[in-house]
Amino acid sequence: MTLEKAHELIAMHSSLGSGYNRNAARMVLGEVMRDFGQEAVDALIREYELEKQWQIKPGTKFESAFKS
Repeated sequence: MTLEKAHELIAMHSSLGSGYNRNAARMVLGEVMRDFGQEAVDALIREYELEKQWQIKPGTKFESAFKS
């Protein structure tokens, strides 16, 4: 996954806002964690205010469902 695609997906899911979208956003963050690391994940959390929306805090470790 590219960071551009991650931005698109997180933006879409955060705009829809349901619990299902929260889970999907967490999956995307797991992929970003695997491919780009914690700094990229924290940047997405801050940019889309995921802490305010879904209590997803910067520094949270996410795991990808898909191993690299």
